[in-house]
Amino acid sequence: MIHKLEMFIAVAREGHFGRAAESLGLTQPTLSTGIKQLEEMLGVQLIFRGSRYGGLTPEGQRALVWARQLVSDARTFRQEMRTARHGLSGIVRLAVIPTALTWAAALSARFTSAHPNVRLTILSKTSVEILSMLENLEADAGLSYLDNEPLGRVTTEPLYREHLTVVCHRESDIAMQDKVEWADLAGERLCLLTPNMQNRRIINENFMAAGVAPEAQVESNSTVVLAAHVDAGDWITILPTDMARFLCAGKPQLVIRPIEGAGMDHAVGLVAPFREPHTPVLSALIAETKSLSKAYA
Repeated sequence: MIHKLEMFIAVAREGHFGRAAESLGLTQPTLSTGIKQLEEMLGVQLIFRGSRYGGLTPEGQRALVWARQLVSDARTFRQEMRTARHGLSGIVRLAVIPTALTWAAALSARFTSAHPNVRLTILSKTSVEILSMLENLEADAGLSYLDNEPLGRVTTEPLYREHLTVVCHRESDIAMQDKVEWADLAGERLCLLTPNMQNRRIINENFMAAGVAPEAQVESNSTVVLAAHVDAGDWITILPTDMARFLCAGKPQLVIRPIEGAGMDHAVGLVAPFREPHTPVLSALIAETKSLSKAYA
């Protein structure tokens, strides 16, 4: 039953039988048979389909909520039993906004040191993707903004507050200033994160509040690409302080300047599905996040 519910969740997530089968490591006929058997067991049609996937029926939409809950409960139950017998073990899938990847590394190092039988998979994702992955049971937790855009019904644990800074080449005019205001960046050659990143939306809001229309000649979903452009010439980027320090380490040609009137700093922390009880591994990860936050407070 649980395996068939996982098939159903995968089809709803992918919106395509072939991609759903591939994500589960199954053949498409096996997936289709499993969905049909599930529908026969429940006595309702879950999916509209003709020659291709046609969306969920009203019954399917209601069933999806229960399927996610049941699959999540089953996974929690299995992990509880495994922990009782073997101690904390398994795999934690952590989805992280790009600007928080250095913090993800710090959290991972502490967590795996305390729990050596647990493995972590860390993926760089947008804040919107993180919430979708939590809902679809593709991620166990995430690191994302907590106080800027709606999160929905999730459990949160604050980790740090993000402070924005300018990263520029030491020979640039901006580098000659001790502090920079948003208005100073008007007309500069900017390279920034892509608009689908919440960090970019925060930056845009600050620019607009200063009466500046931000124009990035280069956009990327990678902070490494942004720092590399600054290193290559007369580019300027905007990054959180911790990420900027990490990327500029050992590069004396790159300088970091604080932004005056940078707007309200935003909280970043752990987000996880809202449920009780959490799996033993997730409970331990939440506790480690709280401990890391206190260590850097």
